[in-house]
Amino acid sequence: MNPTLPLPKYHQIYLVLREQLREGQFAGGLPPEVALSKQFSAGRVTVRRALEQLAAEGLIIRQAGRGTRPAPPQVDTAPYRNPQGGKASRLTGLLEKIVNMSLRTSVKVIEWRTIEAPSDVAQALQIPLGAKVKKGVRRRSLAEGPVSHITTYVPEDLASRFGRGDLARKPILRLIEESGVELGRAHQTVSARQADAVVAAELDVAVGTALLAVRRLVFDSSERPVQWLHGLYRPDRYEYQMDISQVGSSDATISVKENLSG
Repeated sequence: MNPTLPLPKYHQIYLVLREQLREGQFAGGLPPEVALSKQFSAGRVTVRRALEQLAAEGLIIRQAGRGTRPAPPQVDTAPYRNPQGGKASRLTGLLEKIVNMSLRTSVKVIEWRTIEAPSDVAQALQIPLGAKVKKGVRRRSLAEGPVSHITTYVPEDLASRFGRGDLARKPILRLIEESGVELGRAHQTVSARQADAVVAAELDVAVGTALLAVRRLVFDSSERPVQWLHGLYRPDRYEYQMDISQVGSSDATISVKENLSG
């Protein structure tokens, strides 16, 4: 568990278990409360509260004498709710997935400074060339090793309320939202790129290794760009999944891979 995250411990356990349920890790049933308490270093009351929330959402079935098992698959349309209150944004799905990732990874802040926007950044964020922006570079890691190298650009006026230490504790989207921005939509592309010397050293791979490359431009509710992200991910520790319906809507899922063999 991550004690620096602004979430109650039971809710962190709930998020991890819900992600594992979605990944089909409990086909034979969930471990008993005693085992989960040991796994998460939490009291049984805390674990029970997380299980009760999963049961209330119809994700698990609890029966005396028969243990706890996953509920039959169903479409999950419940939005993410901040347990400390507050209005849910239109990007709740994306925010929740980022929180889930942060629960299972640690962060190293490599860079956080003000720069003058080069042409590509200015064009993406729809600001004048040379305008001030905050550039953040972070590396996320699992216990097995590094997962991602992420570079983010945010207009300076939106990043004035948080600093380098905040980046180590919370996702940037959450910080932007907490500064008063109502998030709107995001446009994302996924491709591939080879690791250069700098990224290869941070991700512990050979120069030239193929990486998943994600570019995400996030807008607020008034269509102002508020974040431009370039992410490079080790494909052996990260995956991107998407379900596409017949009518064209889609639901994307991001996850880190566990129980790695190498």
